[in-house]
Parts: sequence; structure tokens; C-alpha cells
Amino acid sequence: MAHQARKRFGQHFLVDEGVIDQIVRAIGPQAADPMVEIGPGLSALTAPLLETVARLTVVELDRDLAARLRHAWPAQRLNVVEADALTVDFSGLGDALRIVGNLPYNISSPLLFHLAQYADAVKDQHFMLQREVIDRMVAQPGSSDYSRLSVMLQARYAMEKLFDVPPEAFDPPPKVMSSVVRMRPLGPERPRPHSEQAFAAVVTRAFAQRRKMLRRVLADWAADIDWDALGVAPTDRAETVSPAQFMAMSDHLVKAGRLS
Repeated sequence: MAHQARKRFGQHFLVDEGVIDQIVRAIGPQAADPMVEIGPGLSALTAPLLETVARLTVVELDRDLAARLRHAWPAQRLNVVEADALTVDFSGLGDALRIVGNLPYNISSPLLFHLAQYADAVKDQHFMLQREVIDRMVAQPGSSDYSRLSVMLQARYAMEKLFDVPPEAFDPPPKVMSSVVRMRPLGPERPRPHSEQAFAAVVTRAFAQRRKMLRRVLADWAADIDWDALGVAPTDRAETVSPAQFMAMSDHLVKAGRLS
């Protein structure tokens, strides 16, 4: 029986063979890779990945699709984790994970933040997402797409937008253009804030009113930040400030005892 896409799960199944091949080539799977696929759906990526990798773990919320997957491949080849990806402890799936997926667009940002917790256990991630989201992920300071998502992810990953995917590559077609992104976690030598919690708090508040000058948005903390040392001008807005500058800003506030 044909599977009916379920709107509540944000299901849009990839059906274009050319796009599928392009994604698999971009991933470049190897036999021994500890590969994890989020949202395997109707196995558009699952099947070609299993032509190369010895064993694949998939995370699928839809119980009917999970049952189909278990029926299609033996457990020694395909490990089916029937769960919401937002609740999965990815650190329990191995080290140097290679995570892939056509992510549900309705939970893309929360899922990216959830996965960031496990970046130390990840080698790389290849995701298909709404193009608008990927444009924000890779945006540079000064761009209209630069956002909280840009800062938080760029502090943890090197990211590259690979190519666009049109709506007609899916069934049913989404109402938006999609893109594929490659994310590689930055190593232990990366710049790090003294407090991840303080860094996140500063970035969140800064972008809550992104059109206002940053010193006004952060008025409660402004006196404890050495703006000149950071190279942040009085008229600068959040969208012009780099991840490294936000880190330094939060470090000043931690040192002053304003944040912890």
C-alpha cells in the first residue's frame, strides 16, 4: 500500500533520482562509516547508502515507515530507532558520526540546535533543508540573512551550501525551494566563550530587536562591555557583529559577574 505523506510530520518524500545521486555523491559514504540518517521516509537515501555502508542507523518517528524499514532490511544492516529526532541522544550512536537527512522543515532549527550538543561525536552532517534556512545558516555579518542561527551554528561548525533542490523533486512538492548543506564541526582549537550559556543569552537578546542599535538593545549590560576593544561602533546592529565578537562580549559580561 502506498504511504500517504503526513502533514503533521512535515513529510515531503524525495523522488528525483538525479538529486538523490547528487546528494549521495556529496556525502561520499564509505563502507565502515558510522552513518546515521534522520527521517529516512520511503528510503530515497537509505537504499543507496546501504549499497555502500555496512550498517546504517535511521531515526524515524512515523511508526508505519519504521515498520516498512524493518521489513525491508535485516537488523544487522539497518538499525531503526523509532523516535522523535529531537529526543534522541546521538552520543549513544557512536563516535565520528556521519549524519545525513532530508529534515522536516517544521522542526529544522530546533533540530539543528539539538544536534549541536553532540558535535564532538560528529565527523560531518549533510542535510536538505528549506533554502531560506540554509541561507541564514551560512550568512556572513552584514547580510540581511545573518541571524541568531548564523552566529550560533558558525561558532560550532564550518558550513557550506552545496546546491539547490526544486520543489518538483519531492512528492508532495513543498511550497519552497530546498538546498543541501555540509556541516563540519570545528575542532577543539576553535574559539570558545567562557560560558556557552552566557554566549547564547547575549546572541538571543541581540537579535530580538535586530533593527535597533546593539548598545541600546543590550543597554542593561552596556557599561560592562568594552565596545572599543571589541571593535563594535555605537551605531552597529546585531547583524554586523561576528561570532567572535559576540563571544568576547559575553566573556566581558561573565568577567563582570553579570552573566554566568
